[in-house]
Amino acid sequence: MIEALRGQFDLAWALTDLHLSALTEEDFLWEPAAVVWTMHRDAAGSWYPDWAETEPDPIPVPTVGWLTWHIIYWWSAAADELTGRPARPPGEIGWPGPMNSVRAIRSLCDRWRQILATLSHDDLGAPCAFPWGPGGGRTVADTVLWLNIELTKNGSEIGALRMMRAAR
Repeated sequence: MIEALRGQFDLAWALTDLHLSALTEEDFLWEPAAVVWTMHRDAAGSWYPDWAETEPDPIPVPTVGWLTWHIIYWWSAAADELTGRPARPPGEIGWPGPMNSVRAIRSLCDRWRQILATLSHDDLGAPCAFPWGPGGGRTVADTVLWLNIELTKNGSEIGALRMMRAAR
């Protein structure tokens, strides 16, 4: 099963990186709708995301910037969890800005490949709390499968937004 998970990840990454490679600086903060989740700068110049513990109604359309922050957040937290650290909450995961976020995501890809390379069949059945919370009865395999799907979903959202902006 571990080889299948690694292969699935490689495919999810290839599809996502295709869209990341085509991004321009202007893509990141383009707002495709009136109600969006995006990135903002504070007085010190640090970026922070729109965020709520429960989704608002209507659900905001994310910008490419927000999506890249979201990938950095959940991928960092998943990597924390699988390397024995507590998963950091969203407020502790920064966004390095537009084009730097692509570099950060690629760095997370390299880190994740290293984590996957160390996993054995026995590791897949170990308990894993992220992203479901403690006591959820989920395993490392569940987290790896979830990450592959989440990466595919976020990559396709980035691609759709990029193409919509380019077509305008």
